[in-house]
Amino acid sequence: MKRVAIDSSALRSVGYRDDLALLEIEFVSGEVYRYHAVPHSVHRALMNADSRGRYFVEHIRDVYPTTRIT
Repeated sequence: MKRVAIDSSALRSVGYRDDLALLEIEFVSGEVYRYHAVPHSVHRALMNADSRGRYFVEHIRDVYPTTRIT
């Protein structure tokens, strides 16, 4: 999945597949996780958040089923 680099102290890059409702996040640690059944509105809100790391913690982590990729 293609990811775009973002300006965040916690997240390095973010990708999203609308057809699969799949959000992929690469953290600054180098780990990559996929979050399943994530609505497009959540991806959009993450990308527009003032603090993407805080948005991730409050609205994505521990909310959606997760698969660790690396």
